[in-house]
Amino acid sequence: MDAAGPAARTIGAVNWLGLWTLYVREVRRFLKVYMQTVAAPVVTTLLFLAIFLLALGGDTRTIGGIPYTEFLAPGLIMMAMVQNAFANTSSSLMIAKVQGNIVDVLMPPLSPGELVWGFALGGVTRGLVVGIVVAAVIAIFVPLHVYDYGLMLFHAAAASLCLSVLGIIGAIWADKFDHIAAVTNFVVTPLSFLSGTFYSIDVLPGAWRDVALANPFFYMIDGFRYGLTGHADSSLALGVAVMIATNAVLIVLCHAMFKRGYKLKA
Repeated sequence: MDAAGPAARTIGAVNWLGLWTLYVREVRRFLKVYMQTVAAPVVTTLLFLAIFLLALGGDTRTIGGIPYTEFLAPGLIMMAMVQNAFANTSSSLMIAKVQGNIVDVLMPPLSPGELVWGFALGGVTRGLVVGIVVAAVIAIFVPLHVYDYGLMLFHAAAASLCLSVLGIIGAIWADKFDHIAAVTNFVVTPLSFLSGTFYSIDVLPGAWRDVALANPFFYMIDGFRYGLTGHADSSLALGVAVMIATNAVLIVLCHAMFKRGYKLKA
């Protein structure tokens, strides 16, 4: 009598093994090329720091009673985190679509929610890893003091999640690399640079200050900067609310795109 075959694995409400496998794949993917994904952002950030402090004489200024160097550092760290969180998910899905192996992700028993979180958490991990490494290197040149651990960690994670999910949405929508480059160049980069990374929005004229307050990237940086310096340009409670609402909207949209198979299924 033949031996019984292996029993079928029962999957509950959440396919934890599948979710974990997808997450680990995303993390290993960027760690395998760490010189490009982790080391390169450090060099870019140090170049920004050198330009603003040495070439433009920023080390002699103060903003809100704190040295400009300490004001600038949190913005540079946050900018590195969000740009790399976006790059991780957008490149992963875009490459899979162009090479035609996106089916390897869609065929396994993974729900739309599990796909969203598997990819998104991989991007969040890259954002946080880059943030930690960049902060460690910047700390050699700029004194960093944590003022509020809770707000610092919340805004680091929420901002990385926001851009990670945005990267998924952009990659699903894009048909070729030019399209995802357009999202980077016309959405992510402008919003990052116009969010108070290098300056306080209090110096802006009234209309432009209102524009800055409508930019969710501003609240990412403002809350994170408060966590490191104790200085904020806006309401911290409003910033937390904006981050939660923005992430909720993006996650719902991303879930709907996976569920529908928008530009993913022939």
